[in-house]
Amino acid sequence: MQELLRRLVDRGRIRSEATIQADVRQLLLGGGLNLSDHELNVELETQVGDRRRIDVEVGFTVIEVKKDLRSVAVVKAAENQLKGYVAARSEQTGQHYVGILTDGADWRAYHLQGDTLVQATQFQLKGTRPDGTGLLLWLEGVLSTSQGVRPTPAEITRRLGADSASYAMDRTVLAGLYAKYGHLPTVQLKRQLWARLLRSALGTQFQDNDELFIEHTLLVNSAEIIAHLVLGEPAAEMQPASLVLGQRFAQAQIYGVVEADFFDWVIEVQGGDAFIRALARRLARFDWSQVEHDVLKVLYESVIASETRKSLGEYYTPDWLAEQVVATAVTKPLDQRVLDPSCGSGTFLFHAARRYLDAAHTAGIPLRQALVGLTEHVAGIDLHPVAVSLARVTYLLAIGRQRLLSEERGPIRVPVYLGDSVQWQQRMDLLDHDHLVIRTGSGDSLFEDELRFPDHLLQDAGRFDQLVEELADLATRPRTAGSVPSLAPLFNRLAIAEADRPEVTTNFRVLCRLVDEGRDHIWSYYIRNLARPMWLARMENRVDVLVGNPPWLSYRHMSRDMQDTFKEMSESRGLWHGMEVATHQDLSGLFIARAVQQYLADGGSLAFVVPNAVLDRAYFEGFRTGRYREESEPVEVAFTGSWDLRRLRPHFFPRGAAVIFGGRTHVGGARALPRETERWAGKLPRGAHTWESVAAHLTRQPATLTLVGADLIDSPYKSRFENGATIYPRNLFFIRQQQAGPLGLGGGRTAVRSERSSTEKKPWKNLPDLDGVVEKEFVRPVLLGESILPYRVLPPRKAVLPLEGTTLLHGEHPNLDRYPDLAQWWRGAEQQWLTHRSTDRLTLVEQLDFRRKLTAQLPGTSLRVVYGKAGMHVAAALVDAPNAVIDHKLYWGTVTTREEGMYLCAILNTPVLTELVRPLMSYSKDERDIDKHLWKLPIPQYDASAPKHRRLAELGAAEADRIAALKIDESGNFVRLRQLVREALAASPHAEELDTLVGELLDQ
Repeated sequence: MQELLRRLVDRGRIRSEATIQADVRQLLLGGGLNLSDHELNVELETQVGDRRRIDVEVGFTVIEVKKDLRSVAVVKAAENQLKGYVAARSEQTGQHYVGILTDGADWRAYHLQGDTLVQATQFQLKGTRPDGTGLLLWLEGVLSTSQGVRPTPAEITRRLGADSASYAMDRTVLAGLYAKYGHLPTVQLKRQLWARLLRSALGTQFQDNDELFIEHTLLVNSAEIIAHLVLGEPAAEMQPASLVLGQRFAQAQIYGVVEADFFDWVIEVQGGDAFIRALARRLARFDWSQVEHDVLKVLYESVIASETRKSLGEYYTPDWLAEQVVATAVTKPLDQRVLDPSCGSGTFLFHAARRYLDAAHTAGIPLRQALVGLTEHVAGIDLHPVAVSLARVTYLLAIGRQRLLSEERGPIRVPVYLGDSVQWQQRMDLLDHDHLVIRTGSGDSLFEDELRFPDHLLQDAGRFDQLVEELADLATRPRTAGSVPSLAPLFNRLAIAEADRPEVTTNFRVLCRLVDEGRDHIWSYYIRNLARPMWLARMENRVDVLVGNPPWLSYRHMSRDMQDTFKEMSESRGLWHGMEVATHQDLSGLFIARAVQQYLADGGSLAFVVPNAVLDRAYFEGFRTGRYREESEPVEVAFTGSWDLRRLRPHFFPRGAAVIFGGRTHVGGARALPRETERWAGKLPRGAHTWESVAAHLTRQPATLTLVGADLIDSPYKSRFENGATIYPRNLFFIRQQQAGPLGLGGGRTAVRSERSSTEKKPWKNLPDLDGVVEKEFVRPVLLGESILPYRVLPPRKAVLPLEGTTLLHGEHPNLDRYPDLAQWWRGAEQQWLTHRSTDRLTLVEQLDFRRKLTAQLPGTSLRVVYGKAGMHVAAALVDAPNAVIDHKLYWGTVTTREEGMYLCAILNTPVLTELVRPLMSYSKDERDIDKHLWKLPIPQYDASAPKHRRLAELGAAEADRIAALKIDESGNFVRLRQLVREALAASPHAEELDTLVGELLDQ
């Protein structure tokens, strides 16, 4: 195989298109792609008419081979030729064909979008040992030839994730369909309702853009196809409408899995059927009959970028943790009704369902009765329509193909609902004079049409669902525009009371009008799902156990209206801790309080995965009391314990996590969350998804939490230290100075080019370098977080900063043109910022001087103590360079004397200081966010007359001299350099004295 790959990649040797075709054929047949001469249509020189012949055809893919694609003209001509082949085969077969163009080294995949051939993905073989595995995986993703692939998280990520060829092809085709047909009224309506729901759920972090809608459509369409594959249905051979609308499920009497929703617009547009067929072929490669965990969250996480999920507070729980939480909380699965009020992709539902079915099997309960019991005992709600679609399929996966196909199975309805568990409007938008009210306006505007149902109809959930489904179905059947068919047969069959019939008929008229206006299809879905949280909140329907992982949406990421409502609802329950810590607060505490209030029966229990801050941060103090005295229905919780998960590695969330346990109790029975916890530690094995595979790697020890209260005595230095400037995006500021040409540049000028970093993020990392000439006075030294070691400052970076004295010059500033070189550079940087920034809230100068973090440093002072903003250990040093600018990864404070600086460095660099400050630090993955938390310790201001202060200053100066003399490679990785310095400090003869002095000082 390696020899074959070397021939393919070698453009330098003499070769013909025929020899490349032969090598491509050999690669396809011998590369483990599940292809053979007699099993699949692999033909050389297939004729398509007009005397044209296809080089290679595999399934629904046309491959065109050229000798060398490094010429733009050759590529353009070849693309035009390939376009004809793809169009001809698509027209001849009625299938969605794709094309591959290759010269053996360069592989490009295309699809036809209207009359245009669009490139979707590319793979290049390089080097003397070409990446054959990568090429074969890429080819398999385009060709979809494998069968029986086990749907493990790794395989789903490799074959369907955002970096796969399959995703690139499907995403490109779907984007093309939306670009062409997204303006249609029915598509726009569904998109607007989708946006309204997510905006109310996710606040300002929800980016209402077409890209996210397209990704969500792809995910939901995939989930709907997987649902059919779980049942063993031949999805690749089925009609697309059946796959997306779930007709087979209705015939099989499995309800609530696949139905008309926001994302079925695909089958309403030309080309959508072919897209669904191609997507079904890709998903049919997997064997979905044996799944032991929530694999759909893996699909979601592999498609939606981690930055997007983090900003939305979407942290999906590992299966092993959900499995153990369920096992701990659900002690009597056959007797306890379980609800996950923020079910996400259904991880907790999967394990709760499996636990119920295992118990039913052990008890000898017949399958028909067991499945009915399951749907009455395990349910989920989520406000995210994609999550709901995924969770419904996960619920099916938990039941398993064998049970679903059994002759013993009766009708079942999967109880996973689209709904707002927090009820931000506190039901005022849904309840009006004992009626369920659904407004039918789209976008943010409300029209006069309303759907109003007497709320007592919700008492029989199954009958209500059937009523709404049949009303919507009747409204969409062929009829004369403006006419309203009789509902008498439906009323009689469902035994609708005479008193309710006029209102139901009025609703039916509204539905008919919506159909006549082209705004139909999803109202049944919308009504039934929004109604279900109300039904579950009825006293008689409340559950015995609440489990799950609530949204961790930060206050700072909520919309202004959501912030106001969050504050109001939190204050009324004693959860608000003041605006000074508002940016640290998130939705989790209020969410749990509301879920308990609405859905948990008296005496019921709860188990939630929460941010670790819930255990000991001051801003969760109100939540930990267990008393939520809201006027309409006071709620009290008796907490029983917690699991502290901070010490687990590697981290499974971007923030530290914990699990809390408790139960709903009577008024006056609240019990605060105990300070005693169970602390988990250990290294999680890679790829482990079950509790059995994880348990042996963990230690679980009793521990006592250190509560971080408001009674701490702050250091007087707290107000003297500031965060550095936000010099971002770095490619617009940081530079490497270049050699001037033979003629030089003249006095006071220097050639510069952007300094790039591997840590840059999109879109900035994809942009070209800035290069040019600037006046030397605008090249300033900048100290980054990585510039600081304990007691030692590494060489600074250089950045172009438009500072005229203490004045920042923006593109329109009248003084900028005094400096023509800077003006050209800066205006180019501003243009890149305007083109690629994620929000138009800040100009580039405003970003640079956000909260005056740059200009507050001007003019520079001669002595400043700086320390790292984040890290596992505090690292501080004394800086005596007035011209240096401090970056936002550092904090800085001016000191009046060198002795004061050494005093502070001695305190901050001791291990005892790091240990004391860790419990006070806000959580990321570790206790890494140092910020100004260390000034919550009572570090006294330097007093030259105090013997301990003078001694600490002397020891700090001695250690600084030792570290300055330490021989290290200053160009090395700063993490390793800090480790070397800490090792040297630990071996110092002064180490013990320093730790003792600092410990005594902070105990005063």
